[in-house]
Amino acid sequence: MPRESNFARFVEVGRVVLLKAGPHTGHIAVISEIIDHNRAIVDGPTTGVPRQAFPYRHLTLTSLTVPKLPRNAGSGTVKKHLEKADIVSKWESSAWAKKRAAAAKRRTLTDFERFQVIVHKKARRDKVRKVLKAAKA
Repeated sequence: MPRESNFARFVEVGRVVLLKAGPHTGHIAVISEIIDHNRAIVDGPTTGVPRQAFPYRHLTLTSLTVPKLPRNAGSGTVKKHLEKADIVSKWESSAWAKKRAAAAKRRTLTDFERFQVIVHKKARRDKVRKVLKAAKA
């Protein structure tokens, strides 16, 4: 009887990955072919990532997969399967992507905008405390 694996994400054809290095850092792509134990061919026709060999150490596996993607599929086939599975919108609605977008937004704030965020947080906290105090009374 085979043991169950502790891993949930495997390197497989159709696995959606997040690129961690290169000019397309932060974009998602799909593994379309496995070259060897160090590299895979990734393709992201809907996200602007050209078809290329990419080392696994510069990829992060996501929980999303493109079902029934044939091995070594061309960019056109990958694009059709991506759009059919609606992968880009699933990624954008994930908590992971939202956190990345929020962090990117915070990195672009100026000093004054960061100050405004602090003031708004204080105002919200004060309002919540007053409502809770009124609810307890």
